[in-house]
Amino acid sequence: MQASLYLVDDDVARGWQPFALTRPAGELRFGAFTQRERAERLTGLRCTGHLAAPHLAGFEEPDAAPVVAPDAVRGPAVLLLVSRVVLDWDVSAALREALERPTSRALLVDGQPVGLLLAGEDVDAPAAAAADPATWPDLAGGQPLDLPGRVLTHVWQLMSGTPDQTARDAEAVAGPGVDEPPPVTHRLGDAALIVEPGVVVEPNVVFDLDEGPVWLRSGSTVRPFSRVVGPTVIDPGSTLLGGPYEAVSIGPVCKVHGEMEETVVLGYSNKAHDGFLGHAYVGRWVNLGAMTTNSDLKNNYGSVRVNLGAGEVDTGEMKIGSFLGDHVKTGIGMLLNTGTVLGAGCNVYGSEMPPKYLPPFTWGGSGRWTAYDADRFIATARTVMGRRDVELSDGMERVLREAWRASESARREAYGS
Repeated sequence: MQASLYLVDDDVARGWQPFALTRPAGELRFGAFTQRERAERLTGLRCTGHLAAPHLAGFEEPDAAPVVAPDAVRGPAVLLLVSRVVLDWDVSAALREALERPTSRALLVDGQPVGLLLAGEDVDAPAAAAADPATWPDLAGGQPLDLPGRVLTHVWQLMSGTPDQTARDAEAVAGPGVDEPPPVTHRLGDAALIVEPGVVVEPNVVFDLDEGPVWLRSGSTVRPFSRVVGPTVIDPGSTLLGGPYEAVSIGPVCKVHGEMEETVVLGYSNKAHDGFLGHAYVGRWVNLGAMTTNSDLKNNYGSVRVNLGAGEVDTGEMKIGSFLGDHVKTGIGMLLNTGTVLGAGCNVYGSEMPPKYLPPFTWGGSGRWTAYDADRFIATARTVMGRRDVELSDGMERVLREAWRASESARREAYGS
């Protein structure tokens, strides 16, 4: 019996700004994979859809799962997984065995409900229960299945925990790596260097494997004068243009240059020039102007506070750079303070450092801020995506316009526009 897999954004995941405004949490990257990709690999199932915030209805991206309504959940058997759960790779066999002859039961990590397997008549359980994992053990009945793993709580953990998770992912999925580095390159350290077929590594590249593996996926390119420090993964279609890269996770079809440290880039984004990006998390379709640089450490070495749209919170982390939502653009020479959050669709420029928080779809610089006109934003997004042969679908346009409307009150509160 083939189960249908759905990822569920609970209330915590729906608060993972600045990214939750424009995408479900299951399409956020952690380690070498998005949460959806990891769930698919662990279960052997293709994700049927995300149960996410209603304003994301219509979300669609190449190779991603769509956002569906709870009453659309179908199948002779259904597996709901909380999109914040990170199961250990060694659960795969036990999980697939449970899916072969499914009976209704809850899945737990450290006693916390993270999954719900429904079979037979139980598939018709109330749709409202999907958004409240706390009810899943009572709903399923039967003996819960305890699994090793962890549940992410804060959005910044997607950045701070990525180096360790990248190493785990590479070890579990990618294999032992090559015995010899590509010609005219240098290899330091003993961790795995994984170079898939179709990778281009040009001369004068250093792979530093002292701290973890480097995984170059098929179709990626590393240009000369790059120093790549593990744990690092570079996805298909992405290019390292030169510079030091330490413990980065770069999604598909990106171009990155300059110094980068412990940074995650979701995909289809460009940092093609010099500038430092450290301990940052970057959405899709982001373009950083030349010399854009963020600080990731306070002068007093204290923990960094961030504003995710509902006031400042203490991350407890010493190093937090910037969180840049989907479709963010920065002008040349832009400097970003420690813990800066730029909401989706922001276009910032000028000679002055912007505030540490700007609400989504903000336009301006040097202290003069206004709303980014929705029609102009959509036109620009369509052009940018078209240059990568990706069409802005009607569904995604609706998502972006709804995100613009949903963030209107935040812009008025911030600067009256």
